[in-house]
Amino acid sequence: MERRNFIRNSALGLGAGIAITPSAVLASNVKGEPLPSKLPREVWIATLTLTKIDAINHEEMVEEVLGHMADIVNYKPDVICLPEIFPFFHISEKIAIEEVAEQPLGKITSRFAEFAKKHKTYIICPLYTVENGMYYNAAVVIDREGKVLGEYRKTHTTEGEMGKGVSPGPLEPPVFKTDFGTIGVQICFDLEWNDGWEKLKEKGAEIVFFCSAYSGGKAINTRAWQNKYCVVSSTLNGTAKICDVTGDEIAKTGFWDKYWAIAPLNLDKAFLHTWPYIQKFKDIHAKYGRKVKITNFDEEEWSIIESLSPDIKIADILEEFELKTHKEHIKSATDMQEKLRKG
Repeated sequence: MERRNFIRNSALGLGAGIAITPSAVLASNVKGEPLPSKLPREVWIATLTLTKIDAINHEEMVEEVLGHMADIVNYKPDVICLPEIFPFFHISEKIAIEEVAEQPLGKITSRFAEFAKKHKTYIICPLYTVENGMYYNAAVVIDREGKVLGEYRKTHTTEGEMGKGVSPGPLEPPVFKTDFGTIGVQICFDLEWNDGWEKLKEKGAEIVFFCSAYSGGKAINTRAWQNKYCVVSSTLNGTAKICDVTGDEIAKTGFWDKYWAIAPLNLDKAFLHTWPYIQKFKDIHAKYGRKVKITNFDEEEWSIIESLSPDIKIADILEEFELKTHKEHIKSATDMQEKLRKG
């Protein structure tokens, strides 16, 4: 069917304009009661802002942050994200990087590894690290067993940092395989460059954690929709938030939610170019009903299709109805363009 005819018929009630949007309730678990069942790729995220959290020294700040983390364990978070080099901000003491930098597991990372193991959560733990006499502004990724998966070293360091002896990290950011998906990290000033964000997309990152001194504003939302992955920010000052693949904010800190943003992300979803795949949406709704949610973004011509049922996988839906993801759709068009240019 031609695009203009399909749109006209849809307006007359003959096309696929259905959107099922069941409400989601975010509530903490009452002690002693089991948590509700999760979708197979539902990931609970907790992210902190250090705004209005102060301490005398970095040891005290570590205790402060661990205390705040203990306040939210009833949510059973799969991941807890902490701000950029958080032990060394909002403290009275003067620190020398060479005196506090460590090789994981050091004094600081060991404390958070113990917490991760006790509460069966991943932790993104930013601090200064050292290797072969080089100092880095880094984020250590700790798994549910308290083991270090690795670290991301801030690629785009500021002039001020480098003047204090901090070295820029490698140009190739690592990704980390977790039991719920693939994740990556960016830190603060990295927001001003495209390379790290794009490389994480190429490597299959599904969530990128942005550990920062500042909130970043709409740029955080933009990084999410540009790269078609979720972005979670954790800040020393200002708003911390959780953004879905569309850039929409799922949760954020604010006047009443001073410290934490906590919410689930459903990773079993696909980002599509609406046309021409919308022609299949009516059939998907007819077969799967409320088990599959489709959200159309009219102005952008994006569509998000996601599973709301443990027995439905979006990968199977894509194959069954011959749907291409946005990435596949663009690649297919690019390949054809290049072929025709070559004659």
